[in-house]
Amino acid sequence: MGEGRAAAREAAAAGTGQGARRQGTLGRTVAHPRSRLNRRSRLNWTLAALLPLGFLAVFFAWPVLAIITLGLREGGISEALTSADTWELVAFTLGQAAAATVVAVITGLPVAFVLARCKIRGLGVLRAAVMVPFVLPTVVVGLAFRAFWPDGGVLPIVLANAFFNVAVVARTVGGLWAHTDRRAEDAARALGASRPRAFLSVVLPALAPAIGSAAAVVFLFCATSFGVVLILGGARYRTLETEIYLRTVELFDLSGAAALSLIQFAAVIAVLLLGALARRRRETALALKGREELARRPTGGEWAVVAAAGAVVLALLTPVVGLIIRSLSTRDGWSLAGYRALATTGERGTLSVSGVEAALNSLRTATDATAIALVVGVFSAFVLIGLKRSGSRVSEALDTALMLPLGVSAVTVGFGYLVTMDALPGDFRTSPLLVPLAQALVVTPLVVRMVLPVLRAVDERLRQAAATLGAGPARVWLEVDLPLVGRSLVAAAGFGFVVALGEFGATSFLARPDAPTLPVVIARLMSRPGALNSQMAYAACALLMVVTIACVLLIERLRVPSSGEF
Repeated sequence: MGEGRAAAREAAAAGTGQGARRQGTLGRTVAHPRSRLNRRSRLNWTLAALLPLGFLAVFFAWPVLAIITLGLREGGISEALTSADTWELVAFTLGQAAAATVVAVITGLPVAFVLARCKIRGLGVLRAAVMVPFVLPTVVVGLAFRAFWPDGGVLPIVLANAFFNVAVVARTVGGLWAHTDRRAEDAARALGASRPRAFLSVVLPALAPAIGSAAAVVFLFCATSFGVVLILGGARYRTLETEIYLRTVELFDLSGAAALSLIQFAAVIAVLLLGALARRRRETALALKGREELARRPTGGEWAVVAAAGAVVLALLTPVVGLIIRSLSTRDGWSLAGYRALATTGERGTLSVSGVEAALNSLRTATDATAIALVVGVFSAFVLIGLKRSGSRVSEALDTALMLPLGVSAVTVGFGYLVTMDALPGDFRTSPLLVPLAQALVVTPLVVRMVLPVLRAVDERLRQAAATLGAGPARVWLEVDLPLVGRSLVAAAGFGFVVALGEFGATSFLARPDAPTLPVVIARLMSRPGALNSQMAYAACALLMVVTIACVLLIERLRVPSSGEF
């Protein structure tokens, strides 16, 4: 009996072990297909990422690397690094960028507070008014400030660069401010802290990630500013960006320009890394404070902040109004002579085409650039989501790569196109698509940043349900994603269009003489003598500004709340 019970126990144990092994085997059998599906999904999304990466490789990385190689091969790097003039350029570039960043942050914080925390009338108008300067063409802003400072100088350069970037601070900081909890600030006030002390000790540390991220982006934009410095700096004040242009176009010093481009590229990479670090801290802060605080009517001392934000908006509108007035005023009084002259080639044939033809060229080029940027940007956004959900490490690398063109000098990219694009079939330097492609590089990161958060917010269960009912990927996109993100796509298209319409840095290198864009024509008119040429330039700027404002109002009407950094 005892031996029988022992044998039974051994048999049971053996059976349990075999069952466990079968269960383990079965578990592995069930797990393996899922694991294989995950690996297959990760592989498919990684292969899909090769398309936007290939676009960046050909139209961004190759031209930039060609500039770096040219600088190294021609020996311009050592000469540039040992030249005192180079370091004076670097010092002025960084100094004016730092000063403009400080001004933009200080003036942008009151506006961020109003956008994030206040429930007042006219908030939509305020948001649009702040956004207009960011998308205005650089030559338009340069001429607007030149109307107040005819001789230019350091102060108008700093103020003009800050003018551009108040919106970056207001939107980036406001996005985080809307998610912070008021109770910590209220507790500090209840314990006797004054409103300024509560802000400095409680609110400001919470906003630090967003402020750091915004400051890095603003500094980057100011350090690579081109049109503003070119118009307001003249021959006295030059940055690395304008010096690269001068050495390439006027002095034909390609090795020197390449060397300066390499120095600028190194500085841009450093700022991008700092900005990425600040952005990750900001995203972490948003994740920790996911509850959005409802806006309320200001009380007490908050009205002083609202008044400060109103003063900032009035200051932003002053150059805009001044430019319109300047376009209508002549020595003989008010006149539309500048607008009528847009149908001509300027005084004594200054232009190769009329202002109207240049405007049509701008519209065609901006439309092509927007179409390219939408295709690349929306596809990239889908790939980023797929990579993230499949757990691929390529996601972070692709996201960073897509943002690089936003920080690298447009002048450097345009210079690189001149060096490399002849190697493509048919000498691509003469192709009418060259300018739209260069502009699309600038627009694509903005499209990604506007569309990606909205696509991420789409409930994945809706896509899965549609796929379960037999819908293919294309039909899922048409019937699930498109209706939900359509407004953001239109807003991204409008935003990209106005940015491409006013792009000047790369376009100034690449626009053909018989097909200039309106910003190129404006710069050419301002560089030629004659009162009529000046009036034409101001009239063209006013028209560009009107189109920009109309697009911004449309974007604000269609924009999904909290749908991206821009």
